[in-house]
Amino acid sequence: MTEYEIYMLLNQARRPLWLAEINLSGAKLTGADLAGANLRGACLLGARLREADLERADLRGANLAGADLRGSNLRGANLQQADLKGADLADANLTGADLTAADLRGAYLESANLQGAHHDGSTLWPAGFTPAGIG
Repeated sequence: MTEYEIYMLLNQARRPLWLAEINLSGAKLTGADLAGANLRGACLLGARLREADLERADLRGANLAGADLRGSNLRGANLQQADLKGADLADANLTGADLTAADLRGAYLESANLQGAHHDGSTLWPAGFTPAGIG
C-alpha cells in the first residue's frame, strides 16, 4: 500500500477499524490511532508504530516481527500467538495485554510496562528475560 492509501484507510470515519489479515509490512504508522482495531492475523512486519495507540486492539496471530513499537500504547491489547521477534517495545505500555503464546524472542523490552500482562508457559521471552512479577 502507498502512504496515501494507508492514510486514507486509517482516517475512515468508522471506528473501530477492521483490518484483519491486512498487509502493512514496513508501513509508517507512527502515532496512528488504532485503538480497538481488529488487526487479527495482520502482517505488520517491520512496521513503524512508534507511539501508536493500540489500546484494546486485537492483534491475535499478527506478525509484528522487527516492528518499532517504542512508546506505543498496547494497554489491554490481545497479542495471543503474535510474532514479536526482534520488535522494539522500549517504553511501550503493555499493561493488561494478553501475551499468551506470543513470541518475543529477541524483542527489546527496556522500560516497557508489563504490569498485569497475561502470559503462560507457551510465551517465548527474550534470552535472559524473567517474567517474574508480571501477569
